[in-house]
Amino acid sequence: MTQDRVVICMKWGSLYPASYVNVLFAAVKRNVSHPVRFVCLTEDPSGLAEGIEHFPIPDMGLDESHWKKGGWAKLSVFGKDLYGLTGRALFLDLDTVVCSSLEPFFEAEAPILTIDEGATWKNDPTAPQLSNTSVFAFTLGAEPEILEKFLGDRDAMVAKYRIEQVYLQNEAKSVSFWPDPWVVSFKYHLRRPVGLGFFLAPSKPDPKTKIVAFHGVPRPIDLVQPGWWGQFPHMGRGKVDWMVKYWNGVKN
Repeated sequence: MTQDRVVICMKWGSLYPASYVNVLFAAVKRNVSHPVRFVCLTEDPSGLAEGIEHFPIPDMGLDESHWKKGGWAKLSVFGKDLYGLTGRALFLDLDTVVCSSLEPFFEAEAPILTIDEGATWKNDPTAPQLSNTSVFAFTLGAEPEILEKFLGDRDAMVAKYRIEQVYLQNEAKSVSFWPDPWVVSFKYHLRRPVGLGFFLAPSKPDPKTKIVAFHGVPRPIDLVQPGWWGQFPHMGRGKVDWMVKYWNGVKN
């Protein structure tokens, strides 16, 4: 029997407004060929588009500092029962940009798959594999021990691992990685080298790219507005055509 398919995102605080969820929802709908439930875990569902299911972020008893450093709340999706959701789940950060079909992400069979931000992202073939949870897949309810172990010794786990993706890589039974071309970093793969960004627009994603991950600055919304974006010396200027089309729901 084919498993249910669920796309999960999470929104807390004020950094990402509902528009980010709505843009991601529209992009997911454009890039799946099988039925998918789209779920946003959030304490503030106001402004979410019709068709987006929403539930509160499960209470993990996190301190304020845990929300500011590391995405520890993401671990809540590994609970034994997440609002009755079942099947294969694909978690997407709100600042991910979906470029092409998401079907392969659901078809991959490893228990947990994440981005490897090691050798490829850092352009260093000697770099060790390092999980990045901007995009990860798992089977709902299959590995509750990931959450249970964290909750059983929360402060020690935070002190030891610093951020949730390092915890996940070290404490899950098995973590595999997406093929390199599937998920690329805007910063490492598309942003121009220092200085050239003043004159040249960022590269357009390769046809083999399925998702572009934004992390830190700039954020996707920065590339659809006029003016300077980024942080010195990694600066760019003006609207980026392929990002404007994406944000407005136009398939590139």
